Amino acid sequence: MTNLENIDWAHLPFGYMKTDYNVRCTFKDGKWGEIEVTQDETINLHMAASCLHYGQEIFEGLKAFRGSDGKIRLFRPDENAKRLQNSARGILMEPLPEDIFMEMCKKVVKLNERFIPPYGSGSSLYLRPVEIGISPRVGVNPADEYTVIIFVTPVGPYFKEGFHCTKVAIYREYDRAAPCGTGRWKVGGNYAAGMGATARAKAAGYSAALFLDPKEKKYLDECGPANFFIIKGNTYITPKSGSILPSITNMSLQQIARDLGMEVEARPIPLEELAEADEAAECGTAAVTAPISEVVDMDNDVHYVIRKDGSVGPKVTDLYNRLRAIQMGDYPDEHGWVVMVD
Repeated sequence: MTNLENIDWAHLPFGYMKTDYNVRCTFKDGKWGEIEVTQDETINLHMAASCLHYGQEIFEGLKAFRGSDGKIRLFRPDENAKRLQNSARGILMEPLPEDIFMEMCKKVVKLNERFIPPYGSGSSLYLRPVEIGISPRVGVNPADEYTVIIFVTPVGPYFKEGFHCTKVAIYREYDRAAPCGTGRWKVGGNYAAGMGATARAKAAGYSAALFLDPKEKKYLDECGPANFFIIKGNTYITPKSGSILPSITNMSLQQIARDLGMEVEARPIPLEELAEADEAAECGTAAVTAPISEVVDMDNDVHYVIRKDGSVGPKVTDLYNRLRAIQMGDYPDEHGWVVMVD
């Protein structure tokens, strides 16, 4: 088993670390089987499995936290269960029932409890549920057998800079997802499509690529693997389109914004509106909230400077702090978002 004595919990990367167990459940003969526990990190797949040839693969991401009271909390796993089901229906996979999903999440966290970073470290235990089609397919048809696996790994911030402003870049030659395509579902192919732009942006010194809408190249879309929002005055504004994945973190931040007395708008945001933004950030389970100081339109050499001094804005700070406090049990869970793991 992994020795935890030399782990620097406060400086973990966002990466994979071997833990003790993962849990699995398979759909076969028209029904879901029993939850299995294993230490095996590999999957035995048929070479013609539908996940390999026709992209029948979906996944989720959520986190478990250890609070100052020592208790373990999962943040909004019910919403991850619903989104996994929606993704499954979108590409004709078998939806995993919510009660099985919840049981699997709690079980895998308890089995790997020693890997949950301590309170105050800034790190968390990341859960990665993944569902794959395992039936052999040569013709383009959905599988009739599926496996769901949930593994965990302790992680630090998604961006090595942590909660500090970074700059992002726009390249019009890349699309993350097609209009009316799979962008609204958490399909691995969406992330593969964005890797080229992301790699190019990072090579140029930016933290991520900000995508424009795939149809008109006029409106803001997603930011790398995350949702995006701006603050104008006292208003939280986030892009809305059929190609954007509904982010549970973004949904939570919108409610927190309302709780803080802000207005909230979900609508198409023209690229030029960045010039009017007081603050901006990308948000998601992995990144939580990653502030942005500048967006560079690489095709037209236009710099949208949002925070001239590079500092994190006050409203993004308040949103981040409130969300983190709820996740850690340091602020009342007024909306019933937290699930305790006993």
